[in-house]
Amino acid sequence: MPPLRTALLQSSGRPGAVEANLKTLDEAAARAAAGGARLLVAPELFLTGYAIGDAVPELAEPVDGPGAQAAAGIAVRHGLAVLYGYPERDGERIFNSSQLIGPDGTRLANYRKTHLFGCFEQEWFTPGEETVVQAELDGIGIGLLICYDVEFPENVRAHALAGTDLLLVPTAQMHPFQFVAESVIPVRAFESQLYVAYVNRTGPEGEFEFVGLSCLAGPDGTVRTRAGRGEELVIGEVDPEFLAASRAANPYLNDRRPGLYGSVA
Repeated sequence: MPPLRTALLQSSGRPGAVEANLKTLDEAAARAAAGGARLLVAPELFLTGYAIGDAVPELAEPVDGPGAQAAAGIAVRHGLAVLYGYPERDGERIFNSSQLIGPDGTRLANYRKTHLFGCFEQEWFTPGEETVVQAELDGIGIGLLICYDVEFPENVRAHALAGTDLLLVPTAQMHPFQFVAESVIPVRAFESQLYVAYVNRTGPEGEFEFVGLSCLAGPDGTVRTRAGRGEELVIGEVDPEFLAASRAANPYLNDRRPGLYGSVA
């Protein structure tokens, strides 16, 4: 099975400007496809922007809304899968969600953030209740989390035990927590023996200062590709053969003793 070339779009787009953000996504998809990527990952709430305050209800849309239809068109036009973050409306509830669209335009997965960070998110969003949401792309098991979710090791381990090979984590990581991108993400990849694509916003946005530093971390704890602090598109490879070899050499999943961990829950 060949490696899955994965593109990470580090960008904050334009808060509140959905059409402009879709244009940025389309342009990034064209560049990613030209670089041989089969998957493009955009940051948390990329469709609308993160610091949109009380515009959340106005900009939220259903899972099959116009943003999803536009993203499907982008995926088909460039022949690659696209994951993007957006505020999802379901009746009166609004979720901080991410959606994965396949290269043929079909929805592969939709995930609702389970761990909400800070006053802004807790004011406007309902927490999701499904920890492990998965799909498959080119034979690779794909899992979805969002930002703060990945900082809970239980979430990542649940994905590893469920067979996730590549964990996609669109994020809005802000100052002064850049150590998460620099240190926590490679450790998460190593301790649970999977790849983690951590894709951040960048620069000032409202009251927030996003730190960039998006990365693709491998199961050996090394970073395969890393963005800087500005707008950037970087591409790395998820190698299933290397993953299998790493899991054989580092048998954390097999050597677990679940009977000892009851107090964790």
